[in-house]
Amino acid sequence: MKSVEEQFKIITRGAVDIISEDELKQKLRRSLKAKRPLRIKAGFDPTAPDIHLGHTVLLNKLRQFQELGHLVYFLIGDFTARIGDPSGRTQIRKPMGRLEIVKNALTYKKQVGKILNLRKTKVVFNSRWLEKMRTADFLRLSGKVTVSQMIARQDFKKRLENNQDVSLLEFMYPLLQGYDSVVLHSDIELGGTDQIFNLLIGRDLQKDFGQEPQAVVTLPLLEGTDGIQKMSKSLGNYISIHDTPSEIFGKIMSISDELMYKYYTLLTDENLEEVRRLHPKEAKERLGKLIITRYYSQQTAQAAAEEFKRVFALRSTPEEIAAVTIDAHTSILQSMSAAGIVKSKNEGRRLIRQNAVEFDGRKVTDENMPITQPGILKVGSRQFRKVVIKQKSAS
Repeated sequence: MKSVEEQFKIITRGAVDIISEDELKQKLRRSLKAKRPLRIKAGFDPTAPDIHLGHTVLLNKLRQFQELGHLVYFLIGDFTARIGDPSGRTQIRKPMGRLEIVKNALTYKKQVGKILNLRKTKVVFNSRWLEKMRTADFLRLSGKVTVSQMIARQDFKKRLENNQDVSLLEFMYPLLQGYDSVVLHSDIELGGTDQIFNLLIGRDLQKDFGQEPQAVVTLPLLEGTDGIQKMSKSLGNYISIHDTPSEIFGKIMSISDELMYKYYTLLTDENLEEVRRLHPKEAKERLGKLIITRYYSQQTAQAAAEEFKRVFALRSTPEEIAAVTIDAHTSILQSMSAAGIVKSKNEGRRLIRQNAVEFDGRKVTDENMPITQPGILKVGSRQFRKVVIKQKSAS
């Protein structure tokens, strides 16, 4: 095992909250002295079957814990998913059905094997113990936290101030997540910054049950390709681990330099000082290859990089780009549809909102912008069309 300081440096890379540093170091010292791995817990609600890079921030940190010799408990919240995590929600989340939960959970388990060493991972489902709890057990658990504590929680507080409902069922979610820590005797729990309330409840419950409280490590929520919003499938700013290698590489090359360094910090183990010495374009290409290699292969990553360079070169050779002929003053949105770049106008509007559309090198912000002259239409990082204006027939 590495020294306490070496482990601490790896564990805290990219972290936002460490509660507390002294407790974490103390646990690491005892673990090193007793040669006993720490129990590392992270919970995942099986709310979506497809994993994107935003989900992999926690998974990457779990993998680092594994490589440090610790034991990872990958907890699938198949029971708590029936309530729905209220963290960051502006309204009550619709509970999931059992069949949907089971299907997503199995898919999730298969996908995480691309990041974690499953031989060193204990995959557990919290329905195993929560379904066995009696009414009296739930009542005793609910007595551990006050209503004042709950309504002080930031997302609940906002909803109440805006006259939006908060259900009693939602109050149970952090209690059940905290009780998972009691059952697993977790030493450290990981979560996103939006999970801090739930993670601290776990510490409190462990104390109530006579256990040493877990240390808490929170990690930031990863912004999507737009560099603004949290990576989300619904916002269309995500990079899925199931995207084609070309799609992954193109999306990585489209992100800002600042966001690229954050991706390096949270998604890789690369030496950040060395990365910053590279030219940003070179660093971005390297990042794309690293991510593709993890989910596909090094050979595939190289092929994706070469294909991107070929497509990117089309910017300077517009004669090779497919052309679309339109009437003068046709809107940018109609032109995208006519060119076959988008399947619907709603998709086109979404891409414009995400600043993913350019005409002749200028960002497009107005879907009704008329095209009055020929030029190059670019959508995303890889879609190009040469726009030709239809000539009026002589009268």
